[in-house]
Amino acid sequence: MYRYPAETICAPATVPGGAISVIRVSGPQAIAATEKIFRIVGRLSLTDRKTGTLAFGTIIDEDGAVLDEVLVSLFRAPHSYTGEDSTEISCHGSRYIAERILELLCREGCRMAEAGEFTKRAFLNGKMDLCQAEAVADLIAAESAASHRMAINQMRGGFTRELELLREKLLHLTALLELELDFSDHEDLEFANRTELSVLTAEAEQRIAELTASFHLGNAIKEGIPVAIIGETNAGKSTLLNALLNEERAIVSDIHGTTRDVIEDIVNIGGTLFRFIDTAGLRETDDAIERLGIDRTFKKIEQAEIVLLLVDVTSSPNHTEDFLRNILPRCSGKRLITVYNKLDLCPNFTPIPSSGSAVLISAKDKQGLDRLRDLLTTTIPQQNAQNNVIVANRRHYEALNQALDAIKRVNQGLVFNLPVDLVSQDLRECICHLAEIIHGGISPENILHKIFSTFCIGK
Repeated sequence: MYRYPAETICAPATVPGGAISVIRVSGPQAIAATEKIFRIVGRLSLTDRKTGTLAFGTIIDEDGAVLDEVLVSLFRAPHSYTGEDSTEISCHGSRYIAERILELLCREGCRMAEAGEFTKRAFLNGKMDLCQAEAVADLIAAESAASHRMAINQMRGGFTRELELLREKLLHLTALLELELDFSDHEDLEFANRTELSVLTAEAEQRIAELTASFHLGNAIKEGIPVAIIGETNAGKSTLLNALLNEERAIVSDIHGTTRDVIEDIVNIGGTLFRFIDTAGLRETDDAIERLGIDRTFKKIEQAEIVLLLVDVTSSPNHTEDFLRNILPRCSGKRLITVYNKLDLCPNFTPIPSSGSAVLISAKDKQGLDRLRDLLTTTIPQQNAQNNVIVANRRHYEALNQALDAIKRVNQGLVFNLPVDLVSQDLRECICHLAEIIHGGISPENILHKIFSTFCIGK
């Protein structure tokens, strides 16, 4: 088990400006250093107290004056966040008080922690795997209920359990193949039934492929689900964007072709972030600049997870049918919601049957927007916090891609009856890439530094 050298670190674990500040201390001298600046109320000193207890007292400045009344939480190794002896000093939220406590701790031999160093120590001391450690940063950065669910599931080991289950199955197969290599002089000896092996590796390939494919959704949930608002000129795209944002973000005009560039903004709907993209109106035009805007619209359709296809209900049915016939092929493979707008001008309109969901609205009067929001939140499959693992970390995605390539070679090798040593090598490579996600390949220090440097100081 990795242990840090005799260095004790300290840092604020809370953002300045609140009613209370928490100073975190961790390392072999954490309890002793805290005790030197702390005058406890009660008979037992910090050294004599049990782990997981609270002590009330005062912090004494270097001139002997009382700096603040505080609570000190005590955690003894290995029963702490970092796996080391740790204390957490809860003081009043004054920036001056927090800085003075840190100065006093540093005078007693502590040093200021680097970004992410507490979580890095937790990882290196075996308190969590690398996958869980990265989830801590995602949890802190979560801006919606959906991204919070993903992070908490990963932090509690959901993704790790999935990968460990895969690795255990593949390790068992590897062991059987390695055994055949040990007895290679007996050509008729076969420890791994090739039919069963093919079934198991095909199942592993399918699951790895599913995890890899989930990155697209996971990254979208993290950054905001991209929703392209498309339609003909003057269909009400900018009006709808403004209504969803509750602000005048886009210019609204009766003049055709007003929107010539892409406008984006993010809204939290039902606990999920949606990144709405208002695009240039679709029509035949000789205007070179407007044409560029329309080309960008088509690119945004390709990048979108959801397409809101706006239809002006005041247009003639024949014109609407022609427009839908031309634009729907470009929406193939996307989650499509057809939005029939301007219901205030045509209240008896009957929707034209089309693929995907449909909703009737008046963006101008904000009619039907609640129904549209409901459709948006139900269009994206919501992950089950207990069972459904969604990948949102690019490092994990890249490792899964490499594991997928390796397991595909394994299956191809079995189909073409390649020698056992070649199949076994690809199987080992797949297992190594899965292990990288959990353990980071354990070491290169520069790789670990890169991962944890994105954390805040107190984590």
